[in-house]
Amino acid sequence: MSTTRGPRGPYAKSAAKRQQIVDAALAAYAEAGSRAVSVRDIAERVGLTDAGVLHHFGGREALLTAVLEARDAAAAERHGEGAAMWRPELIAENAQTPGLVKLFVDLAAAAAEPGHPAHDFFTERYQVLRHRYAEAIADAPSPDTASAAAQGAAPDAQWAARVLLAATDGLQLQWLLDPSIDMAADITRLRDALLATVQGAGAPTGDGPTA
Repeated sequence: MSTTRGPRGPYAKSAAKRQQIVDAALAAYAEAGSRAVSVRDIAERVGLTDAGVLHHFGGREALLTAVLEARDAAAAERHGEGAAMWRPELIAENAQTPGLVKLFVDLAAAAAEPGHPAHDFFTERYQVLRHRYAEAIADAPSPDTASAAAQGAAPDAQWAARVLLAATDGLQLQWLLDPSIDMAADITRLRDALLATVQGAGAPTGDGPTA
């Protein structure tokens, strides 16, 4: 009978140290607020030099990529796989850790370069999430619009503008990672859907008659 064993000896120690560094980096970014986090901040938490920390990852960008991978893995463990990343409670959690949100935005922009250590991570991440979201949307029940309106969440022109702007900016990043995406067609379809939603809710669009 064969058994599967984890790494042993120096490999196990190296893996454990990498995990310790990633955990320390996650904590540093979660606690940082709007303040920047340096490699030295992370190194001090694990009792290593800056060079000692980077030695385990091959460079700063690879370390930061590992931090984001760990953030996604932790979120999936807490909330489950599937379309976990779009759950309101997870978005609320992200709002409590602006340092990690800023790290994500900064690294995502840099990862558009094919040679960047995070390029493959972001490319695969968007591919996987598009598939999961599509499945979740196809299976989702119709929202309770009356309940949403009662909570002050009825769609209006300002909401539509935020969503359209977010989609436009975010789609440019996805297009850099996957040029097969038709940005113009996607934004046009979203614009039309948002207009129909806002007008169906009876909210003003702000596009009144012009002189």
